[in-house]
Amino acid sequence: MINETGGPPRRPLELRRTVNSAAGEARRMDWILVLSVLALCVMGALLVWAATLPGDGGDPMESTEHLTRHLAHLGLALVVGLAVASVDYRTVRAYAPLVYLFTLAGLVLVLTPLGAVINGSRGWIVVAGFQYQPSELMKVGIIMVLATLLAEPRDDETRPMSRDVLFSLLVVVAPLALVALQPDLGTALVLVAIFFGMLLLSGASPVWVVGMVACGALAVASVWIFELLEPYQMQRLATLVDPAADPQGAGYNSAQALIAVGSGGFEGTGLFEGEQTHGRFVPEQHTDFIFTVAGEELGFLGALAIIGLMATILWRILRIARACDLPYPRLVCIGVATWFGFQSFVNIGMCLGMMPVTGIPLPFVSYGGTAIMSNMMALGLVLSINLRDRGFD
Repeated sequence: MINETGGPPRRPLELRRTVNSAAGEARRMDWILVLSVLALCVMGALLVWAATLPGDGGDPMESTEHLTRHLAHLGLALVVGLAVASVDYRTVRAYAPLVYLFTLAGLVLVLTPLGAVINGSRGWIVVAGFQYQPSELMKVGIIMVLATLLAEPRDDETRPMSRDVLFSLLVVVAPLALVALQPDLGTALVLVAIFFGMLLLSGASPVWVVGMVACGALAVASVWIFELLEPYQMQRLATLVDPAADPQGAGYNSAQALIAVGSGGFEGTGLFEGEQTHGRFVPEQHTDFIFTVAGEELGFLGALAIIGLMATILWRILRIARACDLPYPRLVCIGVATWFGFQSFVNIGMCLGMMPVTGIPLPFVSYGGTAIMSNMMALGLVLSINLRDRGFD
């Protein structure tokens, strides 16, 4: 058919709007952030493959199975992240209480017979071979709820009121206590860091910030003095002070991690060629200690590339936060940046002997289904804000 003027048929108005909308979103997409995350994921997949290659006499299928599962997790996580990014963040915000309550219920369930102990922590729910770690998804829930509470000044106030801060503290204390019971010191530290990062930049009164920092310091001192941590956790902290004190015991992980990283030199031994990695001297080298694989096989340059990509991700997220018109999306971005930044610092720091050994993965790099899923959900929230907040129009 042709139109009345004799020209080609006109495209339907709805189709033109859809195409224009898609083109507009593509232009507003932060491609530096997206490509940095994808590059980090590719490096992570290669490092997981290298970390799980069998040693002498090992089963070659083990590495293939780990890589296949990791790629499946990564593919599903990318789909979930894109789905979250495609939804208006204001719509997602309405479900913040449900996400929080769902993950809180999960943290309760892990302390029941449904929970499974893995690496000394009862932090997983295992059903029919499927593993789910509620504490990872709680990081997303905490950020969404805290942003909602701290971004709603009332009674013509320009900053969060005391009751908002108190409600926020209660929101954090409940999952923090449940995580501590697992026990999972690493995740507990991440939740605390997220809370303080968002509180500090929410405009809350400095009195609250100083008071909570003082209470936190007092709590840490009390834990150390009265030995409230598990014995192995106390040993890890003691090892941080003197890593060489017990290289075959509590300091074994740190000692082997330093050997692996140091043996890589400037350029590394080459991917799949690391003797420390191939010999499995570093425990959990495909999850918590995956940075040691990068240090040995890719050397200083490879390790610097990972740090550089993570720094780029944090820069782009904070750039999005700075451009936000409203406090809620800004606080979400701040919470996500605090999470990724603090967790990366602790993970890399423990591989370099700068931080105590804690069971937290390196975002977008380490093996783990729930962890990479939560990372992508958080990234999806940031991208949704980037696409729809007025500061980017």
